Amino acid sequence: MNVSKWAIAAVVLLASLPAAAEYPDHPIRFITPAQPGGTTDILARLTGAKLTESLKQQVIVDNRASANGVVAGEITAKAPPDGYTIFMAYHQHTINQALLPKLPYHSVNDFTPITQLTAAGVILVVHPSSPAHNFQEFLAWTRNYKGPLNYGSAGHGSGGHLAAELYNMMAGVKSSHIPYKGAGPALIDLAGGHYQFAFAGMLAAQPFIKSGKLRAIAVTSPKRAPGLDNIPTVAESGLPGFEVLGWYGVLAPAKLPKPITMKLYTEFTTILKQPDVRQKILSEGADPVGSSPEEFRQFMLADLAKWAKVVKASGAKAD
Repeated sequence: MNVSKWAIAAVVLLASLPAAAEYPDHPIRFITPAQPGGTTDILARLTGAKLTESLKQQVIVDNRASANGVVAGEITAKAPPDGYTIFMAYHQHTINQALLPKLPYHSVNDFTPITQLTAAGVILVVHPSSPAHNFQEFLAWTRNYKGPLNYGSAGHGSGGHLAAELYNMMAGVKSSHIPYKGAGPALIDLAGGHYQFAFAGMLAAQPFIKSGKLRAIAVTSPKRAPGLDNIPTVAESGLPGFEVLGWYGVLAPAKLPKPITMKLYTEFTTILKQPDVRQKILSEGADPVGSSPEEFRQFMLADLAKWAKVVKASGAKAD
């Protein structure tokens, strides 16, 4: 993707439409589907503060942590499309569309994509006593495991749950889900040897890996993760096409006027290029993205279609 091409197009469009110059003239609400202090909240506050500086209007982070992001999504979808309500969406946003038959909005059609901010794989981990030291050994071990084969996750419908179900489908493995109330408890029990494997977030898993309490097998991104260059991807290690990405991006209500969409797109992609923002993203094992609004829309549609297949095949249910 050529970010500069889109940025130039945005500047030309904004210059030709005087109404865009009037935006914003009062504070912007940045709805965030998380409690203060987590990765989602930190990214929203970091980019929101930068947006406050560049737009000369206060960007107020509004934490609405409930129902896997559904409450925050519904507030955004029903807000006026005027640029004064934006939403820090993450990968659960498209998973919810596949998982929840009564979702009060459509995860793509009822929003205006602004840009995808980041992308990061998750990491496959096992207990140190496992005979699997690499992905080929893990594949053979799980395919030939004698007795109940279990994996843990942060809960029904979580990214780790569906990543493991995608592995079951693509590898021809039969393993069962043990849901926990959060990634921390799930990884503590894996470190205690209570089940066999997990697909976990980079930040949650790294302390366990560094302390030797868990062994890293592979990452699920299309390329190796920043700072984890010694850990190969699943796709390069014996399961081509296997890819699971956690992501963050900015959405607004549907039918946001194009001049405002492009202004926000330009602002956020400029923020992603700032050294402190880029370093913060890379330090968390993620890559900055900065896709165009249409590219982000197509990415979400593809993500939704992938997880719809996994949910249907596995019979996964939400809590």
